[in-house]
Amino acid sequence: MKEKISKSEITSTFTNAFKNNLLDADDSAAIFYDLTFLRQRIEEVKNSFPKTALHAVAVKACPLTNVLNHIKDLGIGLEAASLPEVYFAQKAGYERDKIVFDSPAKTKEEIEYAINLNAHINADSFAELEVIDLIIAGKKSSATFGLRINPQVGTGKILISSVAGDYSKFGVPIKEFKNEIIDAYLKYEWLTGIHLHVGSQGCPIELFVKGIETLYQLTNEINSLLAEKKRNRQINVFDIGGGLPVSYRKEEKSVSISGYAESIKEQFPLLFSNKYKLVTEFGRYYYANTAFAISRIDNIKHQKGIITIVSHLGADFLLRRAYLPEFYHHDISIMSAGGEIKSGNEEKCVIGGPLCFAGDVIAKEILLPKAEVGDYLVIHDVGAYTLSMWSRYNSRQMPKILGYNNCGEKFVILKERETLEQVYNFWS
Repeated sequence: MKEKISKSEITSTFTNAFKNNLLDADDSAAIFYDLTFLRQRIEEVKNSFPKTALHAVAVKACPLTNVLNHIKDLGIGLEAASLPEVYFAQKAGYERDKIVFDSPAKTKEEIEYAINLNAHINADSFAELEVIDLIIAGKKSSATFGLRINPQVGTGKILISSVAGDYSKFGVPIKEFKNEIIDAYLKYEWLTGIHLHVGSQGCPIELFVKGIETLYQLTNEINSLLAEKKRNRQINVFDIGGGLPVSYRKEEKSVSISGYAESIKEQFPLLFSNKYKLVTEFGRYYYANTAFAISRIDNIKHQKGIITIVSHLGADFLLRRAYLPEFYHHDISIMSAGGEIKSGNEEKCVIGGPLCFAGDVIAKEILLPKAEVGDYLVIHDVGAYTLSMWSRYNSRQMPKILGYNNCGEKFVILKERETLEQVYNFWS
C-alpha cells in the first residue's frame, strides 16, 4: 500500500477537480482527502489486530461528519473527546457500544448522556468514578466503563503531545496512586476496563510498548485479586489508546502498524486472546497522509533579498506548524495553474499566512522553485489535526473540502466553502 499521496496523483486530482467544475475563482484554497487511501489505512489497522478488537477512530483528528459517515461501514467505532463528538458518532449511526467517550473534563450531565447512550466511558479520575457510581445506582444500562491511568513511562521529543511523563493532566498516575487504583477496581463492580494513552507524534514505539507493559502487569495483578476474593468479574477491556506517529517528511521512514501490533502480540499475548476486548484509538495514523491542501498564490513580495509568498492557509489551518515548526513539519511544493508540480530554479522563500499577526508564518528560508502569481502552494500530509484545529481569528472562511477516489476519477464534496453569511452566523 502507498504511504503518501504522490505528486502525480495531486496533479491529476487537481486538474480533474477543475474539469468537473468543483473549484472556481472563489476557491483561493481547498483541501483534498483521498478516501480510497483512508479506507485502506483503516483496513490495514484492522488486519494487524485481532478481529474482535474495537478500532475507535479519534474524531478530534478529523471531525468532518461526511468523512465519519463514509468510513462507518468498515465496522469501526469512534473515540470522542467531547460531548459534541459523542453526538457526531450518534448522528452518524455508529453502534453505541463502539463509541468511546474519553473527555478529561466531563460534566455529570455529559456522563449521564453517554451512559444513556450505552457507550464505553473512560473515567479520567477517581472523582469521575464516584459520579458514575451515583448515576448508575439502580439504573439498568449496557454502558461499560474503564479508568484512564497514566503509566508514567516517560515523554517523547515533543512535550506538548506527550502525556505519560511523571506529571500529566490526564488520568491517574500509577506511581502515586497504585493502591487506590486497585481499591477502585475492587470497589466498583461495573469497572471492567482499563485505559492508557502515552502520547502522539514524537513518541517512539518503544514508549508505547512500555506503557502497555505497565498496565498489562497492573491488570494481571488486579484480576488475580478479583479472582482470589471470588468477585464475579475481571478487567476485560484493554484500551491501548492511539498516537502512532506518521511520516511528514519524504525522507522519513514510516512506522509499521503491523510491526507495532506484532510487538504487542509477542510480549502480551493475552491481549490478542479472547480474554480481552482490545481497543485502539488511532487518529493521526489514519488521516495525516491521506490529504493535501492547495492555496492559490495571489501575492508575492520582494524585500531586501527576501521573497515572501502569501498563502491563503496559515496558522488558522496549520496551527502547530506556525508555532512549533521544528516539530511539526509539512512538505510544500509549487504547482502551476495547469497542475504541473514545478522543479528546479529554486529560490529561498518565506511563506506567510493570511492572518493579522507576525507569527503567522508556515515556512522560513524554504527552497522552492520560482513561483508566479496564479501558481498554487501544495501543502502535503494535512489530513489530521489541521482542519480540526481551525482558528476563527480574522473570521476567514473555511475552504472547500473535497473527497476523491482513484486519483480524482470520482469526487464528493465533503464540505462547501463557507459563505460570508455562515461566518457571520458563527459570531451571531
